Amino acid sequence: MMGPIYVITDPDADLCVAEQARAAARGGAVWVQLRDKTAPDYDLAALVRLLLPEMAGLGALLIVNDRVEVALATGADGLHIGQGDGDVAAIRQRMPPGMILGLSIETVAQTRLIPPGVDYIGAGPVRATPTKPDHAAPIGFDGLAQIVVATALPTYAIGGLKPGDAGAVRATGAVGMAVVSAVTRAPDPEAATRALLAEWWAA
Repeated sequence: MMGPIYVITDPDADLCVAEQARAAARGGAVWVQLRDKTAPDYDLAALVRLLLPEMAGLGALLIVNDRVEVALATGADGLHIGQGDGDVAAIRQRMPPGMILGLSIETVAQTRLIPPGVDYIGAGPVRATPTKPDHAAPIGFDGLAQIVVATALPTYAIGGLKPGDAGAVRATGAVGMAVVSAVTRAPDPEAATRALLAEWWAA
């Protein structure tokens, strides 16, 4: 189940994370990722368990960022990890069949090291983004296109993307765009998600 708009929650936004996730799913996002670098595992796991049935009812998949143990304990739909989050192959072996595994990719060179079992990649950052201050150097749309060509895996663009970018992202061959602030800090996150979807299909 692939959708072109992938919404990642932001614990620093005004709207609480649970409401961000609900709004994104109601707006048509098929992928909703819970990302919170500081919440205790227990609290994040409780949130995953609360949201999983709600997301399923709205036709969305709930992905956990980084927290391998939380994803496994809660039966989340998927897990997304970065380059520094451990042995990707070993993590995949611990995951049950059917659980989605996403991996962040920052360079073309990293695409050559992706082990079997990764289902999709998040490529970026396309632009500098304040929601992840420790990100790698921005790759731009040209760098994104190079990563898309270098891997057969479905690729989501991420990093500083906003309304008006759908056409440029689609032109690279990416299957979709992952956004944080463009939805979570919008006056109406549900409407913002719906507008991004409409823009994608019109591009």
